[in-house]
Amino acid sequence: MSRFFDLVSKPAREMGNAPVSARSAVESRRTIVRLDSNESPYGPSPLALEAIRSALRDCHLYPDNDCFPLRARLAEQHGITPDQVIVTAGSTALIGILCQTMLGPGLNAIIAQNTFIVYSLAVHAAGGDLIRTPMKQDGLDLDAILAAIDANTRLIFLANPNNPTGTTVSAEATREFLNAMPGHVVVVLDEAYWEYAAFFARLRGDHYSESLRYVKEGWPVVVLRTFSKTHGLAGLRVGYGMGPAELLAYCASMRNTYSVSSVAQVAALAALGDQRHLRDVVTQNASQAELLSATLSSLGLRVTPTSANFIHCDVGREATALAQSLHREGVSVRPLGTWGLPNSLRISIGSADQNRALVDALRRVRP
Repeated sequence: MSRFFDLVSKPAREMGNAPVSARSAVESRRTIVRLDSNESPYGPSPLALEAIRSALRDCHLYPDNDCFPLRARLAEQHGITPDQVIVTAGSTALIGILCQTMLGPGLNAIIAQNTFIVYSLAVHAAGGDLIRTPMKQDGLDLDAILAAIDANTRLIFLANPNNPTGTTVSAEATREFLNAMPGHVVVVLDEAYWEYAAFFARLRGDHYSESLRYVKEGWPVVVLRTFSKTHGLAGLRVGYGMGPAELLAYCASMRNTYSVSSVAQVAALAALGDQRHLRDVVTQNASQAELLSATLSSLGLRVTPTSANFIHCDVGREATALAQSLHREGVSVRPLGTWGLPNSLRISIGSADQNRALVDALRRVRP
């Protein structure tokens, strides 16, 4: 038994072997094609970069703890009030804050079996119980989630699109699900990839999301979004949530002070003003998704149609060895064994050059 085993909290002991994302020195030097973390290959808006450079002059000052200019701009964009918006150091921070605010011993949260791994980590860290429900054809099974609700359920996390499978729940199905929700449950609609999903939905004639309607009408729903994906600001850590003002006020009291840097705040504000960059990113992503999906399928992988900036594929056998082989060839992808999908990879959709490097590496290791 280690020296601190009896001193740390029960959640800390139980999470002692939780997977940690770490990159090697080789990766940190950018000598590898990184298709493992769903980062944008197109980088930030030029407007955001200029705002970052300007903000560095004042980096000796603490940031606005309430992120008010950014909250006000987000509220204006989405047609809600600033007190219905909370800004945090990435949407993953808000996941943790929601769990700390809503959970405790004896209370539970419900997630799908194969979904964003941070949900389970955040629930355990808050001392709550976790209920997992089965998937349905690589997607979320809303009926199974409804059946799992009990008197102690406080949170349900729906990743839409789901990470790591890239599947979506339609607006109609979400509406029916929320109408069946008991009053003691808050539903977290995680739309980290919403710009990608909305673009794919327009191309396909689908009805993707009505999440803002629920926020405006005061439903017990929190919508998560981020600047890490389409806006290309993953390294600055800035995300936001929209929901009931009272609940978000409780969440705000649980944040770390000055957790969102001044640089992140001004970069996010500037990014919101560059719709051309956003259109270019989602358009190129959709084009590359089509090409890469077809090529991966031709190589014998079972590809799940995606609505995000990554592709889930079943390789037909344990996938970690294949991921390691690709890494040796200079391409990093995400094996999904710790996500409950041992035969699957999640591959971020890169630039045309990055995707060609991936395909070339796959052909070398899977002749």
